[in-house]
Amino acid sequence: MKPIWIVDDDQSIRFVLEKALLRENLPTRSFTNPQDVLKALIDTPEHEGPQILVSDIRMPGGSGLELLEKVKEKLPGLPVIIMTAFSDLDSAVSAFQGGAFEYLPKPFDLPKAVELIRRAVDESLREEVAEERMSAAPEMLGQAPAMQDVFRAIGRLSQSQVTVLITGESGSGKELVARALHKHSPRAAGPFVAINTAAIPKDLLESELFGHERGAFTGAQTMRRGRFEQADGGTLFLDEIGDMPFDLQTRLLRVLSDGHFYRVGGHSAVRANVRVIAATHQNLEQRVKEGVFREDLFHRLNVIRLRLPALRERREDVPMLTRFFLQQSAKQLGVEPKRISEAALKLLGAFDFPGNVRQLENVCHWLTVMAPAQVIELKDLPPEVLSMSGAAPAVAHPAASEAPVVSSLPTGLMAPAVPEPVYASSSAAIAHAESAIASPEAETARAAPLAWESGLQAEAQALLEDGRTDVWDVLTRRFETRLIQTALANTRGRRIEAAHKLGIGRNTITRKIQELNLE
Repeated sequence: MKPIWIVDDDQSIRFVLEKALLRENLPTRSFTNPQDVLKALIDTPEHEGPQILVSDIRMPGGSGLELLEKVKEKLPGLPVIIMTAFSDLDSAVSAFQGGAFEYLPKPFDLPKAVELIRRAVDESLREEVAEERMSAAPEMLGQAPAMQDVFRAIGRLSQSQVTVLITGESGSGKELVARALHKHSPRAAGPFVAINTAAIPKDLLESELFGHERGAFTGAQTMRRGRFEQADGGTLFLDEIGDMPFDLQTRLLRVLSDGHFYRVGGHSAVRANVRVIAATHQNLEQRVKEGVFREDLFHRLNVIRLRLPALRERREDVPMLTRFFLQQSAKQLGVEPKRISEAALKLLGAFDFPGNVRQLENVCHWLTVMAPAQVIELKDLPPEVLSMSGAAPAVAHPAASEAPVVSSLPTGLMAPAVPEPVYASSSAAIAHAESAIASPEAETARAAPLAWESGLQAEAQALLEDGRTDVWDVLTRRFETRLIQTALANTRGRRIEAAHKLGIGRNTITRKIQELNLE
């Protein structure tokens, strides 16, 4: 493994971190200022460069934030941990949002620092493996058995020019399969022309497919070649063929039969040397029975059928696709690709994705724009994914602005059963999502929760009836324990940030953690 580079002008900090990391069998290399780091990056081969960079903010001869910016230009995927004193916390948060993996407030607990560095190393190694897979990935991605069947079928058809019908749900990638069939066929040097027959009005579709002569209708100022002529010598992809108007199906059948057609308003037959690949999300057999799709056209198209699986049928492909789409989105937006935590990936893998691969791509684009940090956590996922496990925070939906807003559960000892739990905070929602990942079947058996005020009242009543004289201390201790644990979980163990969110001081939370034995 490559070394962890430590940058700090304080010799004691460097010494302590070096010794602690060596005990973890993690190699290190230390620097006293940013200039030496930048020079070393130039002189050191990439395979010997840093695995992780841990840098102080304030050093003589340069700022850690400036170093972060320059390092990211050269090594955009390198995780950088920023060390900072409490007075630099605002700067550290800005660095965190601007590309740093994490920030480490001083003075820090050494075990916590090592744990953070170890987590960054694990993330870095995992991303390196993912990047290697991405660099070797073909134009279509998938390790699931169902996708491997599709790849094998594309391989078998590579030297064929037979008509293919691709079936599958919307957003599952039917056009990608069509492009792959074209790319690996003898027609690869010819054009690939795609048209969505459901997206074009009926009156214009005939002209789009077959072209028109000048003066064929109002507005036809010049002769126009249709998609069949544009695809001559190549492949024509007819998407959503099940929605084609019935009268146009007859003309399409004629072209597939003898390769000839007439432009709209034309009198001379045009020859088209075109391979047709069609796709639909509908059940064409059922459409034939309903009398809205020609049976002879169905049999003409259904020479070879490829069924593309829905994303929920190949959940093992979600991590690979997610990382790929995050890289693609970052490239389009000109930003650094974001990483995603295992917990967030696990919840994505459990989501059904009714919009299939297209929806996952949109989610990744949304995360690239909206996730606040470089590592996407569970809480950063969009509401539709969190709500899958009942984990979405309670927010007012614009479409439901006239509906009453539920602010609390009804009074009484037991709240009535509700279809889905209502959460007053995102931390409660995230905790619920994590429990749903660990045990999905437990959700259905879980009763509606007690309103916490009523639960507190009932607990106090029980202790008082037992004759206890320490009720205040007992309940206060339990309350403070839960409150601090929830805040620390929300900030991933960062005490200063947890104290800030709770509205208490750094010394207060440190003292409470010791008093409550939460170390």
